[in-house]
Amino acid sequence: MTGTLASPAALTAADRCDRCGAAAAVRAVLPKGGELLFCGHHAHEYSAKLEELAADLYRAAN
Repeated sequence: MTGTLASPAALTAADRCDRCGAAAAVRAVLPKGGELLFCGHHAHEYSAKLEELAADLYRAAN
């Protein structure tokens, strides 16, 4: 999974995974617009597809 460490809009405790509702750890910004939020588990699960789509991935700051 590629991406930068700093997000243009930092993730907060209110941001939740679009798949399961857990705390979001990754913001995937799609090249044609839109974004998806994923917990660490789902970000890993979908990382190959996100790379294929050329999504920009931003991890939450620790």
